[in-house]
Amino acid sequence: ESSNRMSLMIMKSSMSVAIRGAVPDSNDAKTYLASVEEQFKGSSKAHTSTIIMKMLTTRYDGTSGVREHIMMMNDMASKLKGMEMAISEGFLIHFIMTSLPVQFGPFKINYNIKKEKWKMSELIAMCVQEEERLKVERPDFAHIATAAPTRKKLKGKDKGKKKVDLAKSINKANVSGTKPVQAPKCNFCRKVGHLRKDCIGFKDWLAKKGNDFNFMIYESL
Repeated sequence: ESSNRMSLMIMKSSMSVAIRGAVPDSNDAKTYLASVEEQFKGSSKAHTSTIIMKMLTTRYDGTSGVREHIMMMNDMASKLKGMEMAISEGFLIHFIMTSLPVQFGPFKINYNIKKEKWKMSELIAMCVQEEERLKVERPDFAHIATAAPTRKKLKGKDKGKKKVDLAKSINKANVSGTKPVQAPKCNFCRKVGHLRKDCIGFKDWLAKKGNDFNFMIYESL
C-alpha cells in the first residue's frame, strides 16, 4: 500500500499540471499509469508522422557538413525505430543518397554501379571525402544554399522621387506617342488652312444662291 502511494506521488509530481489534469485520477498506480499511456498514444502517432514528413523533405543544402546531415537522418531513423517503425540500414543509405544535391551526381552513379553495399560508417566516410573533393575542385559548391534576394525599402524622399520620375517617363511616352495635329481642310474648295465656313469661295457661292439663311447656319458651326 505504501509503495502504491509512493508510486502515485512520484508519477504525479513528475507531470505538469495540464497533463495531470487530463489524466483520470486513480488510487492504483498501475491503473493510473495505463491511463497516462492511453493519453499519449495519439500524440505518439502525430510525432511519428512529423518525423516521417521531415525525413521525406530534408535535403542537404551545404550549410552544415555532410556528416552532420547523415547523422541527423540517422537520428530520425532511430526515433522511428523506437516507435516500432524500424528502417533497414540499406534503405536508409539509399534514402540519404537521394537527399544529396546534384553536385553529388557522379558520386551517386558510382555507388549505384557497384555491387557491394556500404555500411553507414562507410557512407559517412565516403560522403565526407567527396564533399572535400568538391570544395577543392568546384569552388561554387560552397554556395549551394542560395538566399532569396531582398528588396530595398525606399524612404519617403526616394519614394516620392521615384513617383515623379515615373510620371515624367509616362508623359514623355505619351508625347512621343501622340499623332501630329493636322491643319484644317475646307470641304468646299479642298484647300488646306481654313474651314468651309471661312471659305471666301463658299461665301460667294452662297451669296449668288441668295441663301443667306444657310450662310448663318454655317457661320455658327
